[in-house]
Amino acid sequence: MEIRKLLATEQPPMELLLSADPSALLVEEYLKRGECWVGIIDKEIIAEYVLLPTRPETVEIVNVAVDDTHQGQGLGKKMVIHAIKQAKQLGYKTIEIGTGNSGVSQLALYQKCGFRMTGIDRDFFIRHYTEAIFENGIQVVDMVRLSQDL
Repeated sequence: MEIRKLLATEQPPMELLLSADPSALLVEEYLKRGECWVGIIDKEIIAEYVLLPTRPETVEIVNVAVDDTHQGQGLGKKMVIHAIKQAKQLGYKTIEIGTGNSGVSQLALYQKCGFRMTGIDRDFFIRHYTEAIFENGIQVVDMVRLSQDL
């Protein structure tokens, strides 16, 4: 899989972005302020992540997704590791990521990539999303926040 920055002339992979974040409004907002990177196999975008500067020396991975047909092959981990390397190259000192309270596989992945839990943003998904989100049979209510020093 080749990983590269999305070109200014390319349309963002909205289907993938919305698979990780169902709010088109939020996705469009952070795409304006962040950088979208894409994973490509056979000229097809099959994965993405978005890096968003949040505070001085801090960047957040605000969206990461792999197409359903390519999941379970370690590509999500490759995307997260690439994001960490990019953040280091860009001079950031801290990288953050968040996921829903029900994102068991995401929490495992992020910890395998070196992230540590730093807190819980209670009721995040109630405050920021108009419709209830369910994952693994659990309503997504709180955001689990993780970070690592670079």
